[in-house]
Amino acid sequence: MNNISDKQLLKELKSRLEERRTVDEKYEALQMEYQTISKRLKDSEALKSHFISNITNEIVNPFTSILGLSKAILSVEKQDWKKIVSMVAMIHNECFSLDFQLKNIFTAAKIEAGEMQPNISKVNVRQLVQTVIDSFAVVARKMGIEIEYDYQIEIGFGKNFDFKTDSEKLRQILTNILNNAIKYSYKDSKVIVKVWIEDDELNISVKDFGTGISEKNQNIIFERFRRLDTGINSINQGHGLGLSITKALLDMLGGRINIESQKGEGSTFTIVLPESETIVDNFTSDDDALFFDEGDELF
Repeated sequence: MNNISDKQLLKELKSRLEERRTVDEKYEALQMEYQTISKRLKDSEALKSHFISNITNEIVNPFTSILGLSKAILSVEKQDWKKIVSMVAMIHNECFSLDFQLKNIFTAAKIEAGEMQPNISKVNVRQLVQTVIDSFAVVARKMGIEIEYDYQIEIGFGKNFDFKTDSEKLRQILTNILNNAIKYSYKDSKVIVKVWIEDDELNISVKDFGTGISEKNQNIIFERFRRLDTGINSINQGHGLGLSITKALLDMLGGRINIESQKGEGSTFTIVLPESETIVDNFTSDDDALFFDEGDELF
């Protein structure tokens, strides 16, 4: 057996100490990662409980209103059509709101479960945006809000433009942004929807002239279940899912969203979406409404 010199022994001890230090550092890193994951799980459970509490009334109340209004219509005399039309309009608004809320809830559930995948197809951008705008016609008219459509793509026959992306997800992204623009607008104002191509990317901006968002709040509006108007007497509905879902869907499609806003001076949300390189289309549906065609108007 060869004798080990002091120099070799020191070298071996130093090597062992380095290995031990590396192991300790990895252990500490794993401990920190475990604590982070544990906190996220607890926060997630708390958010889910808070979410269920928030959405209960937003689902139950529209159903109650629809049932009550439907019953009232049955008792109205046939000659009193104005009253009937008024109540039918109220039913339409409740159904529209419920349809919108349920779509976001189902999308959030799919994202949470990891079941949401892109279905890429060629999308007629001009038509899709117009369909989303038309779906808000009744709501916007009720608030006296004009929706101005500024389409700046001059490509293709009839100025139509096909863009490879997920039509359903793009529709939901735009629906959430336009819903917020109308919801936080002042009465008798307008919302401008602008569409253009820049650096081979699709740009869609939605500009309102409403309450605006402070710089501080711009940092939290994409968090799940966070709302800027959380007071008991808030006049705006919503459970804080819309913009978080918008961000998640854009991330899935490789896009991004920008905000320009000042408190009291309105907001401009701009989505920027790169075109998908390939088409992966399991099914294509331009009508994903749950209860009724979003393009239909009752009167």
